[in-house]
Amino acid sequence: MNGIIGNSRKKAVALSYDPDASDAPVVTAKGMGETAEKIIEAANKHHIPIQEDSTLVNLLGKLDVNEKIPQELYKAVAEVFSFIYKLDIKVEK
Repeated sequence: MNGIIGNSRKKAVALSYDPDASDAPVVTAKGMGETAEKIIEAANKHHIPIQEDSTLVNLLGKLDVNEKIPQELYKAVAEVFSFIYKLDIKVEK
């Protein structure tokens, strides 16, 4: 499952979660300004859901690419993936 978290200040963090490969979601890309815009453009092109959450994007932006999400952020990230899952179900119907 993949998703993007962004905010209106042009920051974006891409997340991926594969329970067969990792026990936690992983940051797969992050950026500010033009890089954030490219991440969001790629997400739109590939129909990857985007959720706007300034607080979470700032927290996740402190992590390195390929770094697992720390346990203290599991609940917030689970809410993002719940949002993505609900969108996927609507698209499938």
